[in-house]
Amino acid sequence: MTQPTQTTDTPAADTAEPRIRVTPEAVVYAKKKLVEIGKPNAALRVGVKGGGCAGLTYVTDFTEDPPRERDLVYDFFGLPVYVDPKSLKFLEGSVLRFENTLMYQGFKFDNPLQESSCGCGHTFSVKKNLKTV
Repeated sequence: MTQPTQTTDTPAADTAEPRIRVTPEAVVYAKKKLVEIGKPNAALRVGVKGGGCAGLTYVTDFTEDPPRERDLVYDFFGLPVYVDPKSLKFLEGSVLRFENTLMYQGFKFDNPLQESSCGCGHTFSVKKNLKTV
């Protein structure tokens, strides 16, 4: 299995070590979904937006658009992943994994900056030293 790498062709791509991670199982799930929706060459955009019960909401979206100028661009096992710098502030050190339970099947963030979350698990708040979006 190849090591996840970050490309260096975008201005925000300033480190060799990925600042977020995506598990191999999440990559398999994403690639399967991309084939199902007819976009096998699309990228996965991850981010955060304001809203939801706990204040912030995780966002995952498949896109065929090129990365934005300031996006960090990663390649995890052949899956392009984009994250914008504003979202990265709230996702730093996170691991995106695939969860498959009786109640839920899909992406799940393990976020070290998360202080609390709503019962749904998709909205969260961050530790007090970080400002919200």
